[in-house]
Amino acid sequence: MAEEIKPMMLKYLAQVAGFAPAQAHAYLVSYRKIGLIEQDEETGHYRRGRFARDLGLTSMRTTAPMSLANDAVAELADRTALHVALVVWGSFGPTVVSVKESGSQLNMNTRPGTVYSMSGTASGRVFSAFLPEATVKAAINLEKREKTDSGRVGVHRVMSRKELDHIREVGCATVVVPPVPGISAYAAPVFDHAGQMVMAITIFGQDHYLKGRAEEGFIPALIEAAGDLSSELGYVPAH
Repeated sequence: MAEEIKPMMLKYLAQVAGFAPAQAHAYLVSYRKIGLIEQDEETGHYRRGRFARDLGLTSMRTTAPMSLANDAVAELADRTALHVALVVWGSFGPTVVSVKESGSQLNMNTRPGTVYSMSGTASGRVFSAFLPEATVKAAINLEKREKTDSGRVGVHRVMSRKELDHIREVGCATVVVPPVPGISAYAAPVFDHAGQMVMAITIFGQDHYLKGRAEEGFIPALIEAAGDLSSELGYVPAH
């Protein structure tokens, strides 16, 4: 979850900025005059001012999340030469809204409108790890009641708390038995300004191409892309 940026001392702000305290103080005086920062009268600590908060809110209201997300997906596909999907939370669970195909040909049925299993796909598992527990349970119960020909991709599998904790720890998810033989996938969460997971970015590739370079190249690129998009949407990670 996102947390409010804590008030900071002049000494710490100067250290982070790489300035001498006296030089940093001169900047802070100017920022305070225009409302970018405020100073607590009792502690002397500095925090964001009203004008800075208004700027942030205006940016969040005018930012087009899907446009930013589609740009991130396209950039990641070009960077990795993998298929990349943007997955959001829909009425029936994790739902694909766009797919950027790489130059390689993959025999897989992924297109806008595709709905994924909560536990049998990389995309579903990452939603299962980061969405509220009640939401996840309701979605899994719905999935269990569906007929086998529902069209949902992936087969339900039991997920342990240890598996979910591991996904949260590493920041991405995959599935041992993929829905399409020979095709592996990894998914990472994207968060909004409130710290809520709003979508997932998922990469797909043939096993022989993806798995050999996953740990050193593809997974870090995926996590970086999801993290950068989260930042653009106003997410501030807790430290």
